[in-house]
Formats: sequence, C-alpha cells, structure tokens
Amino acid sequence: MAFLCFTTIYNTQYLNAMRKLLIPFICFSCCIQLCIAQSDQKKVEISSIPKEISWVNTPLNWNVSGNTFTLNAGKGSRLFVDPQGLSRADTAPMALFTPDETFLFSCKVSVKFKSVFDAGVLMIYGNTNQWAKLCFEYSPQYKPMVVTVVNNEFSDDSNNEVIPKEEVYLRIAGLGNGAYAFHYSTDGKYWNMARYFYLNPASNLKIGFLSQSPKGESFESVFSDISYSVKKLNDIRSGE
Repeated sequence: MAFLCFTTIYNTQYLNAMRKLLIPFICFSCCIQLCIAQSDQKKVEISSIPKEISWVNTPLNWNVSGNTFTLNAGKGSRLFVDPQGLSRADTAPMALFTPDETFLFSCKVSVKFKSVFDAGVLMIYGNTNQWAKLCFEYSPQYKPMVVTVVNNEFSDDSNNEVIPKEEVYLRIAGLGNGAYAFHYSTDGKYWNMARYFYLNPASNLKIGFLSQSPKGESFESVFSDISYSVKKLNDIRSGE
C-alpha cells in the first residue's frame, strides 16, 4: 500500500514537472505559427511588379485582385511635415518596393472622396525625412486635384490641376542619380509633368503605394492598370 502511494505521488510530481516543461514549449510553438501566419498575411504580390513588396505602417485592410491593388487607410492616417513646424505625421500605410536605377511606374487611381485631404498616392520613400508623393487628393475646396509633395526634412507642398472625375493616371519616372519626375494623365496616354526634383539616393529610396485620410475615418484607394518597367524617360516634357 505504501509503495502504491509513493508511486502515485511520484507519477503526479512527474506529470506536473512535464507540464511545466511542455507549456512554455507549446506557447512558443504557437507564437512561431502566429508570426508565420501574420508574415504571410502581410505579403503583397502584384503580377506586374517583379519585386518584393513590404509595408511601412499597417493598413486598415488591403486586397490584390489581378492587376488591381486596393489599399484602405485608417482614421487620421497622414504623411506630412509642416514647413512652419506646426505638425509632423508619418502614419499613412505604404506598400513599397526597391526600384531599378531608371524606371517607369504608373497606374490608374480610382477613389470615392469623403473627407478633405483624402488621397490615393504613388510614393518615393527613404525615411521620415526623405520622401516624395504624387497624390490624387480631395482639396479643401472639395475638388479632386493632383498634388505633389517633396520632403527634405520639411514638406514642399504644391497643388496642380483639378481633375473633373474621381480617377486619374499617375506616374513616377526614375531618371537615375536621385532625379525623378512626376506625371499625371486623364487618359493614360498623354502625360503632363507635375514635378521634376531630386532626392538623395543614399537614403535607400523605395517606391510604391500609399493611401491617407488625415481628417476622415478611413479611405479606400484603388490602384489598377499597374505598370512597372526598367526604362529611362528621355524627355520628361514631351507628353510621352
């Protein structure tokens, strides 16, 4: 009888010890699986972009369907550094990839504007101090407008043409050695130059997509007809 009691106590102690060893291992394994699942969930693959795409800031949600990328920005999402130092924000979700030295990157941006400064954007981004964005934005006058911002510590904000509908074609031309040109088009054929500028290539610049809603609850940007090619644009003012 004493032997049976001892055996029972020993087995109970052994099982408790094994549980203490196994529980951390099980928790660790679950964490690894969760991280893998989250990593897979965040991976964006677009057939027309033969590059690895990564996130800066988490979107509300996103989706890829064929050659169309839909990106939803959450409440108050923004990327801007006020020249007067009144505000600084770098919270808008961006899906970015590393381009070649010279390239053309374009798409059609379709939106349903709700709040002032809502925007679907093509981006060049190095860090919080070095970036540029080509925006299809809802102006304070409630007009769809092409807007460009170049940021070297502070934002240089410039409004362009009012667009009479809620879609426009945007394009970034990488010209090499830190030179870039922004273009927009109403038909995807004739391109108007919006900006010609320089960003320091030492910042390891990436390009891609951004959606923002600085004053709204959320905003959906739809990027379609996405095109990326390794090509230098020889004449930035020709309309080609």
